[in-house]
Amino acid sequence: MPYVLTIGYRGKSLAEFIDLLRAHEVDMVIDVRLRNTSHLAGYTKRDDLAFLLSEGFGIAYEHHPELAPSDDILSAYQQDKDWEAYERAFAPLLLERGMAEVGRDILSRAWRPCLLCAETTAEQCHRRLVAEHWAESIDDTTILHL
Repeated sequence: MPYVLTIGYRGKSLAEFIDLLRAHEVDMVIDVRLRNTSHLAGYTKRDDLAFLLSEGFGIAYEHHPELAPSDDILSAYQQDKDWEAYERAFAPLLLERGMAEVGRDILSRAWRPCLLCAETTAEQCHRRLVAEHWAESIDDTTILHL
């Protein structure tokens, strides 16, 4: 049974973040952030995180911006905080960008991949929408939000 996990780094110390990944046997972190090089990203800045996960814990890292919202969708949400409008705008991208195929590829190479974004919980985060799309498109996929 394929698993897809999700995690948000905001509000978690590095130790808490790594402990969660290790406790759930994550073997690949899939960074679904549109922007992952900001100085505000702290320990999750792209190159630093890739090095830390790989060298320190044997966890693969991949950045998949095609799993992120477009600049327009993200900017609109940041401005008006209308989650329903965000979901309506993001849903067509799931199909347009072939996100199910990306999921199949990732699940063929990783035992327990984990979608990474900033939001503390998955409730109002696109990582949940991606995970749900994969679960609907890929038989027997189980989602676990960390």
